[in-house]
Amino acid sequence: MTFVIILVVLGVLVLAFIAMYNSLVRLNVRVDEAWSDITVQLKRRFDLIPNLVSTVKGYAKHEAETLERIAAERAGTVNGGSVKAAAEAENMLTGALKSVFAVAESNPDLKANTNFLQLQEELVDTEDKIQASRRFYNGSARDLNIKIKTFPTNIFANMLGFKVREFFEVEEAENATIQKPTEVKF
Repeated sequence: MTFVIILVVLGVLVLAFIAMYNSLVRLNVRVDEAWSDITVQLKRRFDLIPNLVSTVKGYAKHEAETLERIAAERAGTVNGGSVKAAAEAENMLTGALKSVFAVAESNPDLKANTNFLQLQEELVDTEDKIQASRRFYNGSARDLNIKIKTFPTNIFANMLGFKVREFFEVEEAENATIQKPTEVKF
């Protein structure tokens, strides 16, 4: 009888371990998928920016510095590497893109250009998708992090090498920069 009880308890423990492991793997894959969604949207924006910049160049030759800054920031978003580095590069690019739209606001011909308007609309759509991807990633990372940090899963998560994931977020100093209106001087 004691042997049966030991086997049942051991079986329950093995099933609990399998369930915890599978849930950790499932959440880990979801976070990887969410990160992939972010990189897809950043790549889409990366591909749109040269078209936008070349359209603006024709109308605002005196804004070469702004356009060069956008090109440099664009390169940084794809080469980000870690979540934090990618978030920092992405936030800097967002600030640089605000400058382009400020140039467009001050240039009526550019503002009315059909190609520019279409590119601007695509970029806005992409920015919305990036925001949605960020929320999905952060939600997935939150779920995984909670699972990794709660008992008894934390014991097995540490033993099996599951790591807490960083959130894709805007730093406070960068947040203030992004929210500050962009100055355009001619």
